[in-house]
Amino acid sequence: MNTTPSKTTNPDETAAAATKDTETKDAPGTSSKADDSATASADDLATRPEDDAADEGIQDEDLEPDPFERARHGVGAGAAAVVSAALGVVALTGAWSGRVAAERETLIGQIKTSGGGSAAQQISEIYGDAWHTTALVNGLFALLALLVGVVVLVGPAFGAPADRPQPAWVRAVALAGVALGVLGVLISAGMYFDLFASLPSAGTPAGG
Repeated sequence: MNTTPSKTTNPDETAAAATKDTETKDAPGTSSKADDSATASADDLATRPEDDAADEGIQDEDLEPDPFERARHGVGAGAAAVVSAALGVVALTGAWSGRVAAERETLIGQIKTSGGGSAAQQISEIYGDAWHTTALVNGLFALLALLVGVVVLVGPAFGAPADRPQPAWVRAVALAGVALGVLGVLISAGMYFDLFASLPSAGTPAGG
């Protein structure tokens, strides 16, 4: 009677097979985790340029000049330029302060010559002094117009560097003030030194 020997199981072979099965089961999980990490890194790299662009857009908006700040730029210089032009106009047309000063000189001359005096003295005290006082006051206004206009024009060269150049209209008005100031100074100097018209002299015939 043939008896088939029963197959015996080696404990070492059983442990090796179990270890192999465990490694086989763990291998797909490990590769899956690696794939997930690679996908996440790729997604981060793909989204980083957009984030950087968004950050740059926010920074550009923050650096964009404020419209109110732009409107306020040059206000002080513009006001000074307008003042310079106005002073030049006053120097050419005459100011109420000049008329008041001239009337005062006329009154003083009348008081001085009320007790008697020659015709030349009366002309000089009553008319000449008032004329010269008017020229002096107008000359002071013209000089102020000239100085203010020059300060507006040369101010940017000596002050702190500005991010924007001086507006063109400010320079134009300042140049007008300088021109009027120079013209006023010349006219006032001619009036004060009797270059345009000399004082009348005594003894001149009325029809002469």
